[in-house]
Amino acid sequence: MTGPAVGAALALALGMPLLAYAFQDRLLFFPQPLSEARRTEVRQRFPSATEVFIESQQKKLHGWHVDAGPRAPLILYFGGNAEEVFWMIEEATQLPGASWLLTDYRGYGRSEGEPGEAALIADALAWYDRYAPEAKRIYLFGRSLGSGVAVQLAAARAVDGVILVTPYDSIAAVAKRHYWYLPVDLLLKHRFDSIARAPAVKAPLLCMIAEHDQVIPPEHGERLCAAWGGEKQKLVLRGAGHNSTDGDPAFWPAIREFVSREFVSNIGK
Repeated sequence: MTGPAVGAALALALGMPLLAYAFQDRLLFFPQPLSEARRTEVRQRFPSATEVFIESQQKKLHGWHVDAGPRAPLILYFGGNAEEVFWMIEEATQLPGASWLLTDYRGYGRSEGEPGEAALIADALAWYDRYAPEAKRIYLFGRSLGSGVAVQLAAARAVDGVILVTPYDSIAAVAKRHYWYLPVDLLLKHRFDSIARAPAVKAPLLCMIAEHDQVIPPEHGERLCAAWGGEKQKLVLRGAGHNSTDGDPAFWPAIREFVSREFVSNIGK
């Protein structure tokens, strides 16, 4: 290899990891702000949903609260990396008798700040500490990126159950699959190492895996489910992809059955 060619190869070898490190937040987080027009539309369309705000680490956080009454279980929801959670207000009707707290990450919806693993976990704890004392039972629902938030919260606080949709064992493991040519372990800032915490979580788990998930291939969810420390139920959604889980006919019935099993005497009363 000639001198210029060697220089170009070295520049490429060094430049790609540096670029990946510099831009990794943009690869992992896709904040979805909520415009004032859309916010007004949501409030008019879903009068049962109340906007709520809390403060975490001097940042104002936004969410939507659907209150089904003092005896209802509370579902604390953490969405995907490109998700503004208002769309779940309508989906929440699939679980009648349950209250929902749909949380916007920093930079998403009307929440202030910039997303990051430490920030998202601190905010999840803040949401829990504000609303869990008012709920007789509390369940965590984590989707995709949010599965890592839910797992860390379940490891730190008492919950009655955890629902994970298209979950992963760790962001590092998924990143190594997609970016096999990069030194992921040296570069990654936000690891979301769910599998390291899973054995200590004793709350029941409903783990929902998309059979044809190209974003988080099924084996990552399989590993997490296998490592879970409590009772667990795995459901593979046949034919579903990463973004088509909710349309599977088994999706909502499985969630209803999971929640009502733990709360059969009080849900909806």
